[in-house]
Amino acid sequence: MAPSGACWILLLCGCLLPPGVQGQEFPLRVEPRDPVLRAGASLLVNCSTDCPDSDLITLETLLSKELVGQGQGWVAFLLSGASDDSQVLCSGYCNGSQMTSTSHITVYEFPDSVELAPLPPWQPVGEDLTLRCRVVGGQPRARLSVLLLRGEEELSRQPALGEPVEVTATVQADRSDHGANFSCVTELDLRPLGLELFKNVSAPRQLRTFVLPLTPPSLAVFPLLEVGTSWPVVCHLSGLFPAFAAQVRLALGDQMLNPQVTRDGDALNATAIVTERSGHEGAREVVCSVTLAGRSREARKNVTVYSFLGPFLNLSEPIATEGSSVTVTCTAGARVQLVLDGVRAAAPGQPVHLQLNATERDDGRSFSCGATLQVDGHVVHRNRSARLRVLYGPRIDRATCPQHVAWRERTTHVLHCEARGNPAPQLRCLQEGSRREVPVGVPFLVQLNYSGTYRCQAASPRGTDTLVVVMDVQGMNSSTVSIVLGVLVTLGLVAVAAASLYIFGVQKRSGSYPVKQPGPSLPLQSMQPEEGDGGQPS
Repeated sequence: MAPSGACWILLLCGCLLPPGVQGQEFPLRVEPRDPVLRAGASLLVNCSTDCPDSDLITLETLLSKELVGQGQGWVAFLLSGASDDSQVLCSGYCNGSQMTSTSHITVYEFPDSVELAPLPPWQPVGEDLTLRCRVVGGQPRARLSVLLLRGEEELSRQPALGEPVEVTATVQADRSDHGANFSCVTELDLRPLGLELFKNVSAPRQLRTFVLPLTPPSLAVFPLLEVGTSWPVVCHLSGLFPAFAAQVRLALGDQMLNPQVTRDGDALNATAIVTERSGHEGAREVVCSVTLAGRSREARKNVTVYSFLGPFLNLSEPIATEGSSVTVTCTAGARVQLVLDGVRAAAPGQPVHLQLNATERDDGRSFSCGATLQVDGHVVHRNRSARLRVLYGPRIDRATCPQHVAWRERTTHVLHCEARGNPAPQLRCLQEGSRREVPVGVPFLVQLNYSGTYRCQAASPRGTDTLVVVMDVQGMNSSTVSIVLGVLVTLGLVAVAAASLYIFGVQKRSGSYPVKQPGPSLPLQSMQPEEGDGGQPS
């Protein structure tokens, strides 16, 4: 209630106020003081004073307000719709004097979105990568920062300026960045205002880095490819990163190959087997393409596809009878030059022939036909061989098989006899009369009864060949008699020599050398041992 006219007079005249009130100041309070409010939230604000004669207390604000209570010296309003920082003003009268008080409302808001721009699908190692972050919303901006991170590593920290906020940072991509996660983070620091540090994080984005050398792959392939044959094709490229992500394409003309790919560190090796089945001769191109991160390195090489027929080597009779005629023929395809056992064909593409009468010496003979073909400046060689078999009858080798042998009883010997023939003959030596067989070509113990004549016969389906061998076996007794006779003859010679020396000495001293007439002499006879005397002379 406003002061009455009488009271206004009293105030003007300096009339006395009630005891304890006169000259005292009573402030107007706003609670809460300088609050921090999240955008869109409601706030209860109380304006109050201790003045006992207060009147007309109210609150002024740009926000929506609703009176929720009042009493002597106070009033309370519910504020809503806060979206930006603002102030509230409480005013009133105390003893007729106006009172005012203000409070600052700080409104904070988390960003509506924090987004890191998409990274390139592949980033070359050593080149600059620009990270871009876009932030929409968030306040107060003075306390909002934008960070760019690689994993947990802080790459950049910048204040949030403008709406929307766009910040960038540039880093140089490295191999170690392959597979790394990059993200954008906002920090709203309300700790000075009594709250905490609030963070908003974007979805991470993973980076893939790569190295693709400028040099093309090395391609190894034989320059000539024969129709129907298979050859390896090898493609190699070093300095790749990451090598496991590289793709290889190998092709022969329009024919795609299926390579086996191996990787070792930064090196890649692809091997494929190429087979030309179309039958078309001429030039073809082998292509190796290595692709990484959408970029390719390529190598190309030309190969010449050719057809090489032959050589075909034929014997009119691969198994011939001795004395029969055999024709050897070698043929090949067009443009092929042939040489058969040193005999050259008249011209490329022409056959070559040899004719012979089969003999024992031709058994096992090998015939060789060489073929050469000129292909795109290269000479291709090929050979074929065939072996002739000649059927002939048995033959005992007279040079190695003795016709007469003299051996002692109870000694070990080998009868060296060999026979040849095709088919191989069987050789047996049988004693005439007894039909006793002695081993051939192996050691055996000679017995006295082995003495005699043997018929050694080589036999096969194509006939026989016979050689007579005489075996003379000397018994142990005949050896003893021979030894005794030898001893006697030796003693007689010694006696004659001694007598001659004696006579020569006597005559030399006398100075004359008469020649004596030969006198009668006794014949030297061998002494045969009697039975039971142990073989010693009597």
